[in-house]
Amino acid sequence: MITLENTYLNVTLSSKGAELQRLYSKESGLEYLWNADANFWGKHSPVLFPIVGSLKNDSYTHNGKTYQMPRHGFARDHVFQMEKISEQEAVFTLTQTEETMETYPFPFELKLSYQLIDRKLNLTYQVTNIGADEMLFSLGAHPAFAVPNSAETSFEDYFIAFNVDEKLTYWKLDNGLVSEETESIDLNGHKLKLEHDLFYKDALVFKTLQSNCLSLLNTKNDYGLHFHFEDFPFFGIWSAMDAPFVCLEPWCGVADSVNHDGELSKKEGINRLATGEIWQRFWEVECF
Repeated sequence: MITLENTYLNVTLSSKGAELQRLYSKESGLEYLWNADANFWGKHSPVLFPIVGSLKNDSYTHNGKTYQMPRHGFARDHVFQMEKISEQEAVFTLTQTEETMETYPFPFELKLSYQLIDRKLNLTYQVTNIGADEMLFSLGAHPAFAVPNSAETSFEDYFIAFNVDEKLTYWKLDNGLVSEETESIDLNGHKLKLEHDLFYKDALVFKTLQSNCLSLLNTKNDYGLHFHFEDFPFFGIWSAMDAPFVCLEPWCGVADSVNHDGELSKKEGINRLATGEIWQRFWEVECF
């Protein structure tokens, strides 16, 4: 395990999946990250690459060949190389292997850079096409935050505040695939109250979210977090059945639609990189 620390935060990282394992505030004395209890969901904050969500029939077609790929891709299950480590920064790198080329025929470099900046943890993703052909990929984040994370609160005391007071339209999932059916939620003064039954039919999938900062707050105390992200066209909010956490998930990519023909180049939200081109996105969380 790798530890980053400053005056305000203590963060633990694993080289497997370059995954965030702990997000602890020294000021509040609270753990903000989900503890990965496998009775509910045994992950903390996996990276979703080179796809986000599920593929129809767990497969896709590229250049006339069909490939198998599990939900959310493979990066979360691979050991990343440590490129840089200091007291307040860590950089992890993953590149293709013979194993990955069997399921994803693109040479790549995926880099995750964690940095502590006062009360904020910043995570930057960088993808480089190191192959000779155009690269097709998706990438998403999946951090799970503990709800509740203090003894005097319960799940139902929490709400998500959006920085735009918008009408939320989400696409329903059908066995992990994006259906054509939508529902809408009118925010009440920027707020979405958390209730377990919001997630009984899987994640809420947003394609038209206007907000770029969500705050996880509660009605019993002043502790919480701000979650800021830029240039992610899709967003998911999810919790496992009756679980004490909520995931805030900015995505550049989305699960296949129920009507998708399986062709990777036609997949909704697919990103394209020319040879040598670099792609970058980030999110950051501020604990208070």
